[in-house]
Amino acid sequence: MKLFYRKYGTGPPLIILHGLFGSSDNWVTIAKKLDDNFSVFLPDLRNHGLSPHSDIHDYDAMSLDLLELVNDLKLDHFFLAGHSMGGKIAMRFAMNWPEMLDGLLIADISPFALGKSLKKDLTDYSEILHTMLSADLSLLRSRKEAELLFSSIKSEKIKGLILKNLQRNAKNNFSWKINTLSLYRNLHRIMESVKPDENGEKQISGFPVYFLKAQNSDYLTEDDFGPILKLFPSARFITIPDAGHWIHSDNPEAVCSPILKFFNSD
Repeated sequence: MKLFYRKYGTGPPLIILHGLFGSSDNWVTIAKKLDDNFSVFLPDLRNHGLSPHSDIHDYDAMSLDLLELVNDLKLDHFFLAGHSMGGKIAMRFAMNWPEMLDGLLIADISPFALGKSLKKDLTDYSEILHTMLSADLSLLRSRKEAELLFSSIKSEKIKGLILKNLQRNAKNNFSWKINTLSLYRNLHRIMESVKPDENGEKQISGFPVYFLKAQNSDYLTEDDFGPILKLFPSARFITIPDAGHWIHSDNPEAVCSPILKFFNSD
C-alpha cells in the first residue's frame, strides 16, 4: 500500500510512525525540532490520515506498508521511531528487517498485549469507534456539534485527537478521515502482542534501541523491561517526566533528546 507522507529537514533518514486515531500531523512539532539533524519522514498509516483504506489492519500488513515506503524512498538504512500502535509496527519491522535499521525508538508502548490495568482503554476505544460509526455526520453543522458526540470523554487530548479526524468532503458535509469500520473490526488485532516470526531471530540487535516510558502512563511498565530485553538485549529505558501516553504532546523536548542520542550511541 502506498502511504501518504510528509518530509522535513535534511540529514540521515528518520521515519516516525503515529498511533491509533493519529496522523502525520501529530508529529510535525517533533519533526521541526529534528530537521537540522535528520530527514524526517512522517507517514499516515493505513486507514488513517490521507493514506488508503483497507479491511486489513494488522501488524504484518502495516510493516509491509512501511517496507514498501522505504523501498520507494530508496532507503537502505534509516532510523525508526513509533508511538503506541506505531511503536508496535516499528518493533514488527525491526523483527523482520533488522539489517535496515540504524536505530529504533519506541514511545510508550510494550510489544506485549495490554495488561489488566489497561483493559478499560480497550473498552473506551471501542466505544469511541462505535460512536464515530453511529454518528449521522450529515446532520452536523459545526465542529462544536461534533464535540458534543464525545462529551463523555474526559481527556481533552483524546477528544482533540479524535476531532482532528473530522473533515469537510466535496459536498461540504463532514466525514471521517480514518476508516472507522476497519479499525472497529480490527481493534483486537491492534491490541495484540508483536513477536518475531517462527523462523526469525529471537533477539534483535546491532543498533541502538530506546524505549520511552511516559511517567504518567501504564502502557509500558517496569514489569515489561525484563521480557523486552530478551527480544532487544541492547534496549535502554528512559522515563519521560510530566508525560502521559500522548508523550510527544506532553513533553516534546524530552522525546527529541534520545532521538538525538542516535548520533552518539555506543
